[in-house]
Amino acid sequence: MNFKTFALALAATAATTLALPAAAQFAKPEDAIKYRQSSLFVMGQHFGRIGAMANGKVPFDAKAAQADAEVIAALSSLPWTGFGPGTDKAAPTKARPEVWTDQAKFQDHAQKFQAEAPKLLAAAQSGNLDQLKAAFGSAANSCKACHDNFRAR
Repeated sequence: MNFKTFALALAATAATTLALPAAAQFAKPEDAIKYRQSSLFVMGQHFGRIGAMANGKVPFDAKAAQADAEVIAALSSLPWTGFGPGTDKAAPTKARPEVWTDQAKFQDHAQKFQAEAPKLLAAAQSGNLDQLKAAFGSAANSCKACHDNFRAR
């Protein structure tokens, strides 16, 4: 394991550990909403860059794909703590009420995405566009499934 991989793994572990008590650390529900929206926005930006490569809209750049996938993997566990009690009505949000009324299903979708993020990273690290496309498809499907069920249009 090279130092960069070790450092990323350490950062992801720290982020996960720190995210667990994050819900209790938000001073007000609006802060939790900003937190989740910000982390989802950043992941979406990096996900879109990989998608553009996977879909042939921009040339494949293995280093860029890996860098984007590293961000996604590191952030994949963060947004979920921002969906706590009181965050359904505290500020404008695209989250549907089902996030709070069907928590088990919502958490299942979050866990599926978190399982896909390291696979996307591994595919990006391979430098193989076909592997990246396959992993991107699976990760994109996990995002779409959650959006279809829990995000207002």
